[in-house]
Amino acid sequence: MMKEKEDIGKSESTEQKIKEAARKVFTSKGYAATRTRDIAEESGFNLALINYYFRSKEKLFEIIMLENLQLFMGSIMGILDEPATSLEEKVDLLVTYYVDMLIVNPGIPVFILNLINNNPEALKEKLDRASLVANSVFVKQFQELMKKKGMNIHPLHLFMNIISLTVFPFAAAPMIKAKNDISDEAFNQLMLERKKLIPMWVKAMMGV
Repeated sequence: MMKEKEDIGKSESTEQKIKEAARKVFTSKGYAATRTRDIAEESGFNLALINYYFRSKEKLFEIIMLENLQLFMGSIMGILDEPATSLEEKVDLLVTYYVDMLIVNPGIPVFILNLINNNPEALKEKLDRASLVANSVFVKQFQELMKKKGMNIHPLHLFMNIISLTVFPFAAAPMIKAKNDISDEAFNQLMLERKKLIPMWVKAMMGV
């Protein structure tokens, strides 16, 4: 029994290491330019083992794509559609979720940008959430606020402002770090500061 548990643990560890190596290579090179051999070299495992676990580059990419999209979008509908929280609280929660998640998974924005540029249909097929967002409590709360203020602003402007203010620095992290000569730790500290600042800026734009 002990040997069986050790084998299972080793199998899971190997699979995870291959996925992390593939995630890194796909993020830096994009899907089309990545060869299975590149993933093998990055992971330290041979091609036969990678094919044993994932069968093909296409299958491995699909698994990583779904995991990344789940991280990027998976929890936000619970935030957007929660009737018990105010619009201002939702802004706080969205920013906190994205900053905390991207500090741990900084490669996701570039991965998704590569996917948008190289295979937008795959992204559209796997991530058809537009109608859910449009009908969310978040959108209704924003529309009610704009009605009180006598303004006609599309809710997507608010959502895009939150996403761009939060996600763009991670997508541009290599440039920001190089131009300002800051370490990964210093960059993460800046992002934690933004976790407090972005809600202030967004709420100021909304006039609340």
